[in-house]
Amino acid sequence: MTLQEAMSLDQSYVAHTYGRAPFLPSHGRGATCWDCDGKQYIDFSSGIGVTSLGFADPEWVAAVSKQAGEYAHICNYYYSAPGEETAKLLCEKSGMKKVLFANSGAEANEGMIKTARKYSQEKYGPERSEIITLVNSFHGRTVTTLTATGQPAMHRFFYPFTPGFCYAEANNFEDLLAKVSGHTAGIMVEMIQGEGGVVPLEAGFVKKIAALCKERDILLLVDEVQTGNGRTGFFYSYQAFGVEPDIVSTAKGLGNGLPIGAVLFGEKTENVLKPGDHGTTFGMNPIVCAGAKVVLNRMDDAFLKEVSRKGEKLKKALEGAENVASVTGMGLMLGVLPKQGDAHEIFDRCRGKGLLVLTAKDKVRLLPPLVITDAELEQGTAILKQVLKEAAS
Repeated sequence: MTLQEAMSLDQSYVAHTYGRAPFLPSHGRGATCWDCDGKQYIDFSSGIGVTSLGFADPEWVAAVSKQAGEYAHICNYYYSAPGEETAKLLCEKSGMKKVLFANSGAEANEGMIKTARKYSQEKYGPERSEIITLVNSFHGRTVTTLTATGQPAMHRFFYPFTPGFCYAEANNFEDLLAKVSGHTAGIMVEMIQGEGGVVPLEAGFVKKIAALCKERDILLLVDEVQTGNGRTGFFYSYQAFGVEPDIVSTAKGLGNGLPIGAVLFGEKTENVLKPGDHGTTFGMNPIVCAGAKVVLNRMDDAFLKEVSRKGEKLKKALEGAENVASVTGMGLMLGVLPKQGDAHEIFDRCRGKGLLVLTAKDKVRLLPPLVITDAELEQGTAILKQVLKEAAS
């Protein structure tokens, strides 16, 4: 298929909920891919943090192919070895106790919200149901997770929203404390606000939230949809802050390209949900979990140290570069604020020169595959620095 053919079909048959760029991939390996015309690109996007092992990882391809040849799906009334094994790995690496599988980050966040409300309402009564989230957060596009998202610009057109949410300023503990009441069931945070512009929370702010939650039996909910599964150089980013959440949501990089979400429960919450409280037809899908096992088994200490090293290398290469005002983030999750030039224009120029990047608010967002080589990292960095330089002229 040519690019023009794909664009014509998209225009005719696909709902226009995305502003697509004129790029049609053909194939890839690692952090390098080629388009339908044979042009080569370095990938600094990994499908918005999804393809953690890059394109066509041989071990991952073999695992999902093998499972597809055995059985693709089984009803959740029964057991499934890939799912049980994936749950074990998630608990071992996170320190959490139990796992509920879903199909996306939004679904995982829905499960996290439902669990927090059930825990609090069973223990304290129906009035204790409110979830505090942070201004500038992003938690999904279902009606409830969109309500949880602390960005008013995303709250147009879809009223009425789900009640029971309020918003506190990130890194402002006094403002958050003022929002806490006898109705508060949980406080829900991203350790790095990805869609909000790659904005990390301050360590002191996070520790104060964790202490407050422990003191008042409010559940600490951590959204690791984008930051999780090695992205920040830690298995989950909350581990860098030294806190223990009550519930964690994850998705994206866990599946390396196949749709998966998961809710991880701590000691307080591991037995809150009972049969019939929550579920999903495709959760714990055997093919998806077979691939997730490969991702999780790759995430040992040596792998995570390499993610941190490559992240520092990329950050240092960009800090102080021409037309760079700041670089934020952790590991291979970085946001570059240009002094001059629009981030979306830089996005387009990078693609033209053979580099795939992302945007987040006014920043160029970088989420390379975690397996990116030093050579690919250097090649992509050189393109980005050249584009930033040109954007300043």
